[in-house]
Amino acid sequence: MTERGTGSTATDSAPGGERPGRGRRWRRRLAISLVVVLLAAAGLYVGNSSTLAGRPPGGPFLLAHRGLAQTFDLAGVTNDTCTAERIHPPEHPYLENTLASMRVAFAAGADLVEFDVQVTRDGRLAVFHDATLQCHTDGTGKVAEHTLAELRGLDLGYGYTSDGGRTFPFRGKGVGLLPTAEEVLAEFPDR
Repeated sequence: MTERGTGSTATDSAPGGERPGRGRRWRRRLAISLVVVLLAAAGLYVGNSSTLAGRPPGGPFLLAHRGLAQTFDLAGVTNDTCTAERIHPPEHPYLENTLASMRVAFAAGADLVEFDVQVTRDGRLAVFHDATLQCHTDGTGKVAEHTLAELRGLDLGYGYTSDGGRTFPFRGKGVGLLPTAEEVLAEFPDR
């Protein structure tokens, strides 16, 4: 049966000009899209989970954070906290992100060492945690504002204190210790 003057059957259109089933198709496409997104998210989660990696043979996997570094109280630490100003009384003579601290970390059984890299003004990859120099060193400004040679002239232990600034046990002991990423990789090629 056709409507007068339109040439279409009464079942071709619904009130408001929509065809029947169009809303169902749209909901079905939305549901399929959501299922695909959820499956992709679940796959990424499971794929990045350590449960799939299992345990390394022979015991736990040890990561040395910045080599063998000075410890500090974590209470109240934020991204802007100067950790050198809040170290515990030193238990060893090593400064973070130096070749010596990485050597001793590997000697103590670390499986790998995490280190930080900043780009210098002359395009070198300096191994240094902070983007600025004031916290740990006797320098000022940003790492990116200095050449590698200028950074190597700084005292990396200058700002470390465990007693609120009365004493600085590493002052004068950290000059010339800043390595490049290339030097770290050359020193530990199999790590």
